[in-house]
Amino acid sequence: MTFQLESVSVRHDGAALSALALREITLSIRQGEQIALIGPSGAGKTSLLHTLACALKPDSGSFRLFDEDPWQLPGTARHALRSRLFLAPQTPPLPPRQRVVNAVLAGALPQWSVWQAMRSLVKPIDPARAYEALAPFNLQDKLYARVDRLSGGERQRCGMARALISRAEAFLVDEPLSALDPTLSLQTLQVLQREAGKRNATLICSLHQVELARSNFARVIGLRDGRVVFDAASSAIGDADIAALYRNRNDDAPRPEEVPAADAASVIPRC
Repeated sequence: MTFQLESVSVRHDGAALSALALREITLSIRQGEQIALIGPSGAGKTSLLHTLACALKPDSGSFRLFDEDPWQLPGTARHALRSRLFLAPQTPPLPPRQRVVNAVLAGALPQWSVWQAMRSLVKPIDPARAYEALAPFNLQDKLYARVDRLSGGERQRCGMARALISRAEAFLVDEPLSALDPTLSLQTLQVLQREAGKRNATLICSLHQVELARSNFARVIGLRDGRVVFDAASSAIGDADIAALYRNRNDDAPRPEEVPAADAASVIPRC
């Protein structure tokens, strides 16, 4: 089992005790599964990915990663466990003055010594490997370009090329398609899924593109207000489920004509 969560609740540092980012999350994710996370903004998708990556510590509940409790391990052992994961944030942390070749090769940092990392900054250790990782994203011609010369979509795909360089057993990808057009979105998603399948790596991808999630992933998890609303095969998720997941909170408010006269003043906006 790659991830096992039992009644996990998470609160961000500095947040009020009642302000939970995740609430009573229970999930089991097997090695090699490919899962889409969907839900409205603020639903907890990023918080869940960061929890899985051991970047957020649960306030309560049980969390196991590769059949170990990472938060019961000493720091060095937890770091070694985390090196088996690849977390790709929505905005890749790419230094603007760095060359693309160095930015992509940074995906191999968990396997490098400090000496190798420093040496590669001066002269890239394996530019051919970076070229091969960029090619599926049609970015091979940007190998020696500076990161700050890339468009937003090119930066996102450069971040995905890092995943191909890594030896990760699980990819945790946060909104990788937000700056891409429909054609590039599908291409990027297919590259990630093909790579994950090739190495039997787990892929968990948060998406706002609901139809891409339903048509390309066998399992879809819907989050809202930090809770799992549904966790099902994509074929079992209907339009009504999607509509309920993304329902505007204002839709839950009673209309004035539905409120008894004595209470109507409390819900009718005042001029």
